[in-house]
Amino acid sequence: MAILPIADWWRRPLTAWMRSGLLHRSQPISRIFGLDRGQPIDRHYIENFLGRYRGDIQGRVLEIAGREYMDKFGAGRVTQCDVLHTTSGNPEATLIGDLATGIGIPTSFFDCMILTQTLLYIYDVKDAIVHTHDALRPGGVALVTVPGVSQISRYDMDRWGDYWRFTDASALRLFGDIFGPENVEVSTYGNVLTACAFLYGLAAHELKREELNGHDPDYQVIIGIRARRPLEHRG
Repeated sequence: MAILPIADWWRRPLTAWMRSGLLHRSQPISRIFGLDRGQPIDRHYIENFLGRYRGDIQGRVLEIAGREYMDKFGAGRVTQCDVLHTTSGNPEATLIGDLATGIGIPTSFFDCMILTQTLLYIYDVKDAIVHTHDALRPGGVALVTVPGVSQISRYDMDRWGDYWRFTDASALRLFGDIFGPENVEVSTYGNVLTACAFLYGLAAHELKREELNGHDPDYQVIIGIRARRPLEHRG
């Protein structure tokens, strides 16, 4: 059997003794969500959610900070790509704006908005949802993910703040109040094992498929929200 270098020891799949030893650790294996080990567990769930609703990613699409997901899930259906950032300096950004205030955000413009892990960093979260609603064309769809169980993002906390964790109930009420509850679908992802593994900073490939796919609504690692702006009724 090949011997892994010490630096790569924690990159191999978990063995039984490694699994049993995790709960005795008072420090995480990774403090950056497992990014240094592979695909983070929350990103695995986010991609499952976006893959489920890939048909909504079409026409004029907005994504936050980059265009990774519109390229991955909207290929052949996206006709215009926009990337929103709050400050200048992001070479991918086509719009500089603020969802909390609505400044720089066009209205009735987008067919789809992809907001992954964004609302937790906005204190005025309900205002951000209002401006998301208003930026969509009638019939347009926002695909949103928020954390349930998660560590603090120190990078974001030190720059603009890390304010919120959510539940499916809070997500449904927040979006339902603005889009109408009949226009909102909420999905949850995770279980106690993946919640613990995510907090320790393990990557998705270090868990078995059946472990990742196990669903327990009391341990919500990721909450996915599909919110559709209602069509306008003509009088």
